[in-house]
Amino acid sequence: MQAKECLDLDENEYHKLEEFRYQIRRFLNFSEIAARKLDLEPQQHQALLTLKGMPSGMLPTVGRIAERLLLKHNSAVGLVDRLQSLGLVTRGVNSEDARQVLVLLTAKGEQVLHELTVAHRAELEDAGPKLAAALRAIKGKKV
Repeated sequence: MQAKECLDLDENEYHKLEEFRYQIRRFLNFSEIAARKLDLEPQQHQALLTLKGMPSGMLPTVGRIAERLLLKHNSAVGLVDRLQSLGLVTRGVNSEDARQVLVLLTAKGEQVLHELTVAHRAELEDAGPKLAAALRAIKGKKV
């Protein structure tokens, strides 16, 4: 961003950005509460979703979890350890490269993630249009 562009911001721009941030935070707050109701930390829920939502052909590794959750590798290892102790994931060996450890959802992990996903989809029925409207306002399109 160039300095001149920064000077062109008016109070309305700050309002639009604040509204967008508020709508994101509302959804994230819902997500955090939903995870905790199932005795999960929000980051644990995010890791389960990362594993289930991984594109075909991508391997479910600790490194991939670290990348998608913006974590350091050792933090992702601890996260996977905790998920494994809860019975939500298991570790397996890649049949094509035995040096590579894969992280796999268990049936319990699938069930917990399904329950959270259903709740999130329902919440997005309300939050989605508000998030989209706030984003359109920032981009300067009609709301």
